[in-house]
Amino acid sequence: MEICSIPDVQSMPDERNIPIDKVGVRGLRYPISVKDRLKGLQHTVGLFDLFVNLPQEFKGTHMSRFIEVLNEYRGEISMEKFQEVLEKIKDKLHAKSAHMNVEFPYFVEKNAPVTATPGIMSYTCFMRGSLDERFDLIVGLEVPVTTVCPCSKEISDYGAHNQRGIVRVQLRFKKFFWIEEIIEIVESSVSSEIYSMLKRPDEKYVTERAYENPMFVEDVVRAAVSRLREKNNFPWYRVEAETFESIHNHSAYALIEKDFSPVPECFQGPCFLRANGSF
Repeated sequence: MEICSIPDVQSMPDERNIPIDKVGVRGLRYPISVKDRLKGLQHTVGLFDLFVNLPQEFKGTHMSRFIEVLNEYRGEISMEKFQEVLEKIKDKLHAKSAHMNVEFPYFVEKNAPVTATPGIMSYTCFMRGSLDERFDLIVGLEVPVTTVCPCSKEISDYGAHNQRGIVRVQLRFKKFFWIEEIIEIVESSVSSEIYSMLKRPDEKYVTERAYENPMFVEDVVRAAVSRLREKNNFPWYRVEAETFESIHNHSAYALIEKDFSPVPECFQGPCFLRANGSF
């Protein structure tokens, strides 16, 4: 059977006159490459959501076309190319709006603080973009951390309770930045950073450092925001800290969200992506 003779059911008319805001594929795992400050490119696996709008006159969209576009750009998923990918999706699916979310693990080689024993840390990163009349992109990541409770340290005759936590950062930006920059900001804003490999001298150092630097979740988000402001690059940010309390049956949580760009010129068109590198 010739391909041209196969019915195109998706393009058939729909008489209910109801447009669809987003239609596409979700939860698609795909091998990708992202920019790495140390190595140039890092190969990882992305979890994708890809959507377009669907006018009321069409029955469905062509799902395979999302995969065709993704296959074309998988060699480098970057901040610089995000708008280009969305434009290609809009064009290929004859849509007025396109959306793409990608989440991926980003790996950083990190030596232990005393013995310099090498280890690999994994950080969850994501990019969420949309393109209709204007282009918008949010970049984010999650950083695992350690905190020690200042109250516990103050009131106890000895010791203090500590816990592992997660700091989540989401950003709009004016110029290029590295993933590692944000990791460093977060890890300098907590009681102690986390390592995948620790020998006994390292464990002693990390434990004592955390004890000497107690922090509430409120301290963590304030410290991280202070350092983000120093960069003068992020017109919008959302910083969350959640610690999984070791002596409570709940988490402690704090959030700061700020928007310094009520006028969206910086997020319209290619000017948003003028940078010296890529995510």
